[in-house]
Amino acid sequence: MKRVRPLIFAAVSIAVFLSITVPKPLLAQVVPNQPAGVDDQQLRNFAKVYVQVEKIRETYEPRAKAASGPDEGKQIQQEAQSKFKEALTKEGLSEESFTQIFDIARADEGVRKKVLQMISEERSKS
Repeated sequence: MKRVRPLIFAAVSIAVFLSITVPKPLLAQVVPNQPAGVDDQQLRNFAKVYVQVEKIRETYEPRAKAASGPDEGKQIQQEAQSKFKEALTKEGLSEESFTQIFDIARADEGVRKKVLQMISEERSKS
């Protein structure tokens, strides 16, 4: 069985996590003092990267499943990882900031709704 790199798996799983409703007491434990430094532009950049991650997954997942062996599968995963990093760089995000915004969106319903709206807008542009 081919292993998916943890970062790609996490990025691809964003839709699942963004759509999950977590009980509010649990949210307080996950992000007790949510950073206020995430502005709309950062959220927009996150949404752009998210849409790119969807496209990367759609392109590379079938190729990885059809790989003839572990070496080819690893090469395909590396290509996908490279594309993900390119998308982050293009939008001025680091892996850490992407993860931070993801965690904030998961914990804060208002931010989650805003991010989902931005993702929808980005999809419509594609």
